[in-house]
Amino acid sequence: MATHAPATITTAPAARTTQSIVWILIASSLAVKAGGFAWDFLSYYVADGTGHGTTAVGAVLTVFGIGWCLGQAGAGALTDRVGQRTALTILMILSALACFALALVQSLPALFAVSLCLGMTMEAHRPAVSAAINDAIPTQAGRTRAQAWLYWSANVGIAICGGAGGYVAHHHGYRALFLVNGLVCLGFAYVAHRTLPTRPPAADQQALTYRQVLADPALRWMTVAAVFTMVCAWGLVSVLPLLMTADQLPPTAYGTAMIANTVVVLLLTPPMTRLLVGRGEQLKYPLVPILAAGSAILGLGITVAAFQHATLGYSVAAAILVPGEICYSVAIGAFLSTAAPEGATGRYQAVLSAAQAVASLPPLGIALALDAGGRTLVAVLLGVCALAAVLACRPLARSLRRANASLQATPRTLTSQEAP
Repeated sequence: MATHAPATITTAPAARTTQSIVWILIASSLAVKAGGFAWDFLSYYVADGTGHGTTAVGAVLTVFGIGWCLGQAGAGALTDRVGQRTALTILMILSALACFALALVQSLPALFAVSLCLGMTMEAHRPAVSAAINDAIPTQAGRTRAQAWLYWSANVGIAICGGAGGYVAHHHGYRALFLVNGLVCLGFAYVAHRTLPTRPPAADQQALTYRQVLADPALRWMTVAAVFTMVCAWGLVSVLPLLMTADQLPPTAYGTAMIANTVVVLLLTPPMTRLLVGRGEQLKYPLVPILAAGSAILGLGITVAAFQHATLGYSVAAAILVPGEICYSVAIGAFLSTAAPEGATGRYQAVLSAAQAVASLPPLGIALALDAGGRTLVAVLLGVCALAAVLACRPLARSLRRANASLQATPRTLTSQEAP
């Protein structure tokens, strides 16, 4: 009798703990996004808080983008090598230190250095969180649902950050924003250290290199699609402000458009996730058509925005973007849950997050296009990006079919022989 008691006691709590870990990670990711003031208000701080000009703002943001790309690569490698708990703890502490440093510096060289560090750490939690979710949930559909909720939490957090950050900056200044951001990062580090399990002995296997990971054609085509899709998605926070400023609309007009986007995100994410993923253990639909549909919708929404001149029109365009955002997040979650080999989820997520970082860099080109060819040229460029993303889905589908065919014979792993 006594020998059976431990099994009875430990089985149920283990299942509850696994589920609670996932929700704690999603809630913590939302908190980090909601408190991500250093990212959202960096340009305002450089221009208003330190008195540097527009050129300096553009240079600092470019350095931040470079750091973002580099940071994702490092975060993915660290996650796969030392485990999610250690990686998250280290990375969020470093992010907190970068936020605190930003509150202290004013000279342009110091701002460049701190912005690079910020870029390397502000999104560094994503590979570890994605890997932890994939390890905690055994089914493909369950992983995809959790990844979709993770992207939903990021969208909600960004909206909260804009509203709360504006209020705090107005009443307490930019340095208070950065101090709060740092404290939130420290809180996430503490939660990760207390919540996530230690790295299991079986995970001490040699981690894959980025050369091996990038040898996967499916990941390469997914990255291409992600870059072009996210150029359209980032239009919400880059293209819309440019267009609304050209129309001489007040900042409250942009806030209204962001509220419209957030409300639709809150309303549509649960039903669309159930529709696209299903309730069972297997995915209801293949990920490629979902990705193609999401890219097309995002292209439509941001193209519609290019021809608007009133707050209502911009708000409608921001709402149109939402189904595309949800489709994209579901497709990314499905790809990570089905295509990433064991022990490589961190690097796979890092590559896709780096693609989003690359997609955040074109706003300068969009501004030049607006000056050179007006809204028609902007709409054409964004439409071409959406079309490129849809076209990339065709070779992506072929690569996934080949990978699935090989899975019938052997488990999906990447070896050194597959590296180019």
